[in-house]
Order: sequence, then structure tokens, then C-alpha cells
Amino acid sequence: MAVEMIKGERAIRALKRGAGRLNDGGGLYLVPFAWGDTHAWRLDYTISGKRRTLSLGTYPKVGLDEARYKAREAWSCIAKGGDPMQARKAAEQERQAHEKNAQRLKAGQPPIGSFEEIARRWFEVKRHQWMHSYSSKVIRRLELHAFPRLGHLPIGEITPKLVLEACRAVERNETLETAHRLREHCGRVFRFAIAEGMDLRDPCNDIRDALKQPPVKHHAAITKPDELGALLRAIDGYSGSFVVRTALRLAPLLMLRPGELRQARWDEFDLDNGLFYVPSARLKRTKREKENGEPLLVPLARQVVAMLEELFQHTGHTGILFPGEGRKGRFMSDNTLNSALRSMGYGADLVTAHGFRATARTLVVEVLNLSEAVVEMQLDHAVKDTNGRAYNRTKFIVQRVAMMQMWADYLQELKAGSERSQHDRLPVFVPVTNRLRS
Repeated sequence: MAVEMIKGERAIRALKRGAGRLNDGGGLYLVPFAWGDTHAWRLDYTISGKRRTLSLGTYPKVGLDEARYKAREAWSCIAKGGDPMQARKAAEQERQAHEKNAQRLKAGQPPIGSFEEIARRWFEVKRHQWMHSYSSKVIRRLELHAFPRLGHLPIGEITPKLVLEACRAVERNETLETAHRLREHCGRVFRFAIAEGMDLRDPCNDIRDALKQPPVKHHAAITKPDELGALLRAIDGYSGSFVVRTALRLAPLLMLRPGELRQARWDEFDLDNGLFYVPSARLKRTKREKENGEPLLVPLARQVVAMLEELFQHTGHTGILFPGEGRKGRFMSDNTLNSALRSMGYGADLVTAHGFRATARTLVVEVLNLSEAVVEMQLDHAVKDTNGRAYNRTKFIVQRVAMMQMWADYLQELKAGSERSQHDRLPVFVPVTNRLRS
């Protein structure tokens, strides 16, 4: 291939208007007077059978030596299977992205394509589907534990080891549950990037078994009848305020979560017909279910109605069942019932306000021999069936009304220590090897 046919800069300066293009060989040539007194460098080449022309700048800004250098670079790109025109576009896009990222960094924003930038876009998509109390925890975990280590890195360069190091840093503070939550959040960010078309894989799957498993924790609950009877008697003898004592007495009977009970309003009750409707917004449901779901019906047993009639005389004028002491217009605090239980000598390892639900779930099924499906519906738990909760419209209204009355009667008997409330027990276990000692 003939090259360097142009004799030098003097030959270019000697060009007159009307002169034809000046070939240098190898596809490189100069177009004289392309714009006024400016000449234009061009390179012709063929890719996949198609002829293309690449601009290499203008003379005199780009001299002969520089034009030849650019031509050699272009042919080198072609020899490697590339297209110099596409390579130029890619380089320009990279330059623009670099400038944009520099501006973002200056403004305190993460670079485009970095883990933090993609994570924040994922969060903006998802947060509207979550309750604020949950979404705030998600972004806070990422900001505290993921962004400082991974945020600035291009998401495609993040390895399982890097994610594991971030999670283990959380583990070292003995917050094992948070470490697992962090891995889950990061995994969702990677899957979001993959869905957007990025060529990468989720490294979080590879570290699933590398993290310590957090211990399973349940709300402490009493499930032995005689111990429950003693607790009910202790509640009746509680020396605190009448409002708190009533809340404690109602908690085992209604099977509600503490927040669902303490935020109850009087306009949710029909004491004449023994009905209480807990609004969906106050239940433990998804954001969509909270906004569009049906309220939870809580049938009120005779004993419950009697307690509420008395309570209405004290707090009916406030509009809420359990106003906070010295907090006009506000509900009882979320720790009031647990604090009352502690003051009665029941530690957090023995019983909690939330644990009354486990107490009911256990004894209603095992002692009263009632259907699990009925008590699960009353507890507002997700239905465990093939089709899922959305297709299960069973309400068990009649059964639930009967169950709540049976449960209240049973607790009344336990509290009174009635013999009818006593239950069969296994004998004390005595190993047969004890015989050898005698």
C-alpha cells in the first residue's frame, strides 16, 4: 500500500483554488479549500463491504504528520476488527460521561453506572410501593453500610468478596439480621441493573452461605394454662392506671398486635352488637393492602363488651380508647403495656404484649380444639393455600364469633382457677436407668 505521497507541508501550502484532492496513499487524502481557506483531511476505508469516510480534522490545525498518525491509528483499529468511526463515537461518549460524572461528583452525586447511582434509582422506583417506616430503613441501611464501601464503584466491577466484606463489617457489630438484610437489598439492586440491560450477574447469591445465621427470635409468650391463669390474676391486681389495666385485660382477649389495640378509636366499635372493625391502614399489611384492603372484624365477647362499656365512661369523650397519660389527643405509648408487665415481675423473656397472640394461637387450637384456619383468619395472617390470599374469600364469620366467646369464657375459667380449666399433663419423665441405682 503506497503511503506518504504528499511531499511535505510546502506542497499543501502551494495549493491553489480549484485544485483536486491531494492523495497521500492508504486511503488518506486532503480536500483543498473545503471551508474557505481551510483544507479537510479524510480517510476512506471499507468495513464489511461498505465504504466509509472518516474525518481526521482540518489543515492547518492538523498538520501532515498528525494526519498520517491518525490514519495509522485508524488502520490499526481496522486490523483488530474494529471500526474507527464507531471507536471515535465510543471515545466521545466516554469523554462526555467522564465530564458528566466529574460534574456529578462536584455536586455531591454518585457517578453514572456506579452502585450508588443505580441503587438510588432502584429505591425511587420501589419506595412508593412500601410504607415509609420500611422504606426509610432500606435506604438507611444502604447509606450506612453499602455506599461507603461499594457506592463509588462501577456496578459491573463489584465482586462477591466486596459485598461479603461490607456484610461482615456489619456482622462484627453482632447485628446479624442487618447483615442479611443488607445482602438482600444489594441483591435487588443488582437484579434491577440486570433488568435494565446491564451485562453482569448478581454476586449476592454467592455469599448467601458465608454469613452467620441470626438466631430465630419470637415474642415471649405464656402457653401453659396454669401460668396464663396466674398472669390474668396478676393483671387484675395491677396497681397502675385504670386505662392501662383495661388495656392489659383486653390484650389477651382480642388477639391483636399491640399497635392495633392501643391506637383504637371509639368510632370503630359497636358495643350494642359486639363488633370492632380495625381499619386496614393499621394492620400489618402491604402498602397496597393498607390503602385498599378490608378492615379486620374483631367479634367482641360479652366479657369484652362489659370492659369496654366501663372504659367508655372514662375515655369516650376523647375519641380514643387508650389516651396517653398527660398526652392530650395522643395514644398510649407503644411500650406502655410491656412496661406494665415488667412492673408486675414478668420479664421480657417470659411474656410480651405481642406474645398474647401466640398464646391465643396455641391454646385455641390445642386446648379448645378449634380450626387453625379460623384462628389464622382472626389473627389476620396470610392464608396458607395454593392460590394465595387474594383468591381465598372465606371469612368464617360465624365460627369467629363463636371462637372469640369460647376464648373469653376459657380465659375467665383460667383466671378463676376452675377445675374445668385444668388439662391433662404428661407425668414427670423418669429414665429407666434410674432403676440400676437401686
